[in-house]
Amino acid sequence: MKVILKETIDSLGIIGSEVKVAKGYARNYLLPQNKAVLATPANRNMLEQEKAKFDLQIAKEKKIAEEMAARLEGVACKITAKVSEEERLYGSITVRDILKALHDQGVEVEKRMVLLTEPIKTIGIHKVPIRVYKEVEPEITVEIVPE
Repeated sequence: MKVILKETIDSLGIIGSEVKVAKGYARNYLLPQNKAVLATPANRNMLEQEKAKFDLQIAKEKKIAEEMAARLEGVACKITAKVSEEERLYGSITVRDILKALHDQGVEVEKRMVLLTEPIKTIGIHKVPIRVYKEVEPEITVEIVPE
């Protein structure tokens, strides 16, 4: 089923784009929540008329994301962990640990924004990307030190 997005949804696309989704997803979530409209000729015409408004909102979202990315660019957090004699962590550092360390510094990010491919299992300095907006991914520095 094709729908036109009325707001930006990370997993689907940006505001004003026409995407194909499962019928149930559209019928049970996107349409009742007013996040999308059916892609009919009348709605496509409406989209063309509101294109300037959508472009302005996209620019505003991107500007806010770039400002947040500039603030995140220089952030470094230090996490202490128990280490064995071979310099290996007993556990691992996960997204939850990184979020807690950032929260302690006063930096608020959402769990889905931290792009940690696998848990960190070694001490040292690691770069972790944070997805603020589509194609805007600053990296923060995470330093793991022994307890």
